[in-house]
Amino acid sequence: MSHSTVPRSRAEAKTPAEDPAASDGAGHRSRFRPRSRSGSRSGSRSGSRSGSREDKRRGKLSVRIRFKRDRTLILMTLPAVLLILVFNYVPILGNVVAFQDYDPYLSENGFVAIFQSPWIGFEQFERIFADSGFWHAVQNTFVLFFLQLVLFFPIPILLALLINSVVRPRVRALAQAIMYLPHFFSWVLVVTVFMQIFGGAGIIAQTLRQHGYEGFDLMTNPETFKYLVTLEMVWKDAGWGIIVFLAALSSVSNDLYEAAAMDGAGRWRRMWHITLPALRPVIALLLVLRVGDALTVGFEQLLLQRQAVGVAASDVLDTYVWWNGIRNQDFSYAAAAGLIKGFVGLALVLTANKVAHLMGEQGVYKK
Repeated sequence: MSHSTVPRSRAEAKTPAEDPAASDGAGHRSRFRPRSRSGSRSGSRSGSRSGSREDKRRGKLSVRIRFKRDRTLILMTLPAVLLILVFNYVPILGNVVAFQDYDPYLSENGFVAIFQSPWIGFEQFERIFADSGFWHAVQNTFVLFFLQLVLFFPIPILLALLINSVVRPRVRALAQAIMYLPHFFSWVLVVTVFMQIFGGAGIIAQTLRQHGYEGFDLMTNPETFKYLVTLEMVWKDAGWGIIVFLAALSSVSNDLYEAAAMDGAGRWRRMWHITLPALRPVIALLLVLRVGDALTVGFEQLLLQRQAVGVAASDVLDTYVWWNGIRNQDFSYAAAAGLIKGFVGLALVLTANKVAHLMGEQGVYKK
């Protein structure tokens, strides 16, 4: 026999016709080969690079595209933006009069008088720092701020927790409406109401006299005036804070309370471990804003009660600027005091926001 009868191995027995990856139906080698792993990786990399380039190209055109898409919303917000620019940012340029001896009567136009007023540098600031009345006003301002921070700030939180614990929705809505109503009252009405209650001819004093006791006049007592001011603010503005905290509580899922109750947690434990952590970001944000507003403790409220308790007890930074600057038409002096107040307020906001970041909260802005 010319041919061997020993069978060949599988590798040797496989012909090109039997290998679909190596040949086609006619016995020729196929042009299509499976891509290697390196080829697939390089293809994915090239695809990601081309995708990032396309994203960058889209980003260049995104301003025009987004403007076309959102032009209706932009037109709706344009009046509000113009109001903010006119009444909040443009007046900042007027702080230049703090470095001048500004006289509005140098010209028929007060704006033109700014360019005609002489420059005096930091003389207005030297006058302010040398005035003992300024430091007394700053002291009263910070005393009222700390009292309101300790006595006023926690009350809306406690009231919000109390209202949130009420089961019946009608009772909850009624309590919220009653507490929120004084926010719409003017300070003239608020002071009048307190005078009718705590004044020398008020209801409490008259009732005490009818029963043989000596009456009192809380509205004219300089020693207790700071507590009276805090009480007036609590009665007027506590309802506004309740709405903010109730809105934060509405985002808490009831499943958390149900799960905690099934694990045996009582009402106080649910409040401590679920409710208060949910309020923590809002509390931090409002606290930062409150600290930034520390030098503004109620201009109209204190101005209305200035004559009743005297200047020593009621004079704060805002009333000091009014009486010594604007009322006497010393506008450069008032602008310098306002500029000091702005810088101190900005420093307080940045410091409080830094403390909020250290506590793990977002604050007014992120890191």
